[in-house]
Amino acid sequence: MTTKIILPEMGEGVIEGTIARWLKQEGEAVEEHEPLLEIETDKVTTEAEAEASGVLLQILVPEGETVPVGTVLGVIGRPDGAEDDAPEPQPRAEPLPVPEPAAAAPSARPVEFPNGGGRSFSRQTEAGWVSPVVARMAAEYDLDLTQINGTGLKGRITKDDVLAYLETREEPRQPAPTPPPPQPLPAAAPTPISQLPSPPASGELLPLTTMRRAIADHMVLSKRTSPHVTTVFEVDFSTVTAHRQAHKADFAAKGAKLTFTPYLMLAIAQALQEHPLANSSWQEDGILLHREINIGMATALNDGAGLIVPVVKGADGLNLVGMARMVNDLAERARGNKLKPEEVKGGTFTLTNHGVSGSLLATPIINQPQCGILGVGAIQKRVVVVTDSQGQDAMAIRPMAYLSFTFDHRILDGATADHFVARIKDLLETWREG
Repeated sequence: MTTKIILPEMGEGVIEGTIARWLKQEGEAVEEHEPLLEIETDKVTTEAEAEASGVLLQILVPEGETVPVGTVLGVIGRPDGAEDDAPEPQPRAEPLPVPEPAAAAPSARPVEFPNGGGRSFSRQTEAGWVSPVVARMAAEYDLDLTQINGTGLKGRITKDDVLAYLETREEPRQPAPTPPPPQPLPAAAPTPISQLPSPPASGELLPLTTMRRAIADHMVLSKRTSPHVTTVFEVDFSTVTAHRQAHKADFAAKGAKLTFTPYLMLAIAQALQEHPLANSSWQEDGILLHREINIGMATALNDGAGLIVPVVKGADGLNLVGMARMVNDLAERARGNKLKPEEVKGGTFTLTNHGVSGSLLATPIINQPQCGILGVGAIQKRVVVVTDSQGQDAMAIRPMAYLSFTFDHRILDGATADHFVARIKDLLETWREG
């Protein structure tokens, strides 16, 4: 008896995945629930476990290949004659496309990016389903996808098909020699790839991973979508530092490593409760105020492949111990590719602690469709002027850091944004647990 290894559903809107790495090779023994391979999507890299014990008889989808959900990736079974039961390396049928409303007029252009947290959904077009990369290229080069022959699975148009079409399409014909009447100059057409300047011959080309391409698309989309404005505050971490030093051992005994991140997360959660406009998203018909406070925390991956943003759901309902445990768990599993797809979705605000690498100040990019993102620089001892209760000034050495809040200027104006960050500053400088 054999067991098929099938690409599982990886979350809402994810219809395909890339085989990043097989952890077992053909002929090797596997145990049930043992990690078998790593699957990469535009949202997360995660491990898939074996559903049965036996031997990995056959790998049907090699590393680096992208296939739809439901594809048979390999076969587990007994080594004696089990290959006779192995299926042909045929992927399962792709999910049926969701029909558009009857009133929607068909269009040969790809659907624009949805307002959905930067998720890279496949797009439905008159030419069929296309990937986010194909949709972006079609929009950039003003292409009619029905004119492109697809060589992918079931005739699906791939990135290579678009590149080949751009290389071979005819140049626009020149206008008639008779000079036309004076008119505004038309917008220049995108330069075909064949005419782009060639890069230097020397150097090494690093292939783009699914995650790196998704990060790039999401960052470009965010800058095009929101008018970014950044405001910077300086915060005295003396109170937080003293509290952390006094309670690190107690928290360690409870199985929670106490870092500065839980303090920041709780201060953000309380400030979002008091300033709900910062916990919102822009929509064309209004501003959507989110009921839940779900804070994402940008986490750098160990191999330098990029960032991932696990989300602490219901952050306003946690105390310091609970937040410390949640932060530690999500960060460790993020670096070990153990996150589930639902754990990187649903964020309403984001914290990025760029100071862990020594950075003092940054202007982070908004994680769409959120209203803002808070960056925290390195905490350093600096000489500052402090004022005592009698109004007397003095020089003192304090642990200081910069908070940089980048916000969507369609939603927040400068004064509202400043009040929000000032509240976070006040909560950190006068920390009282509970």
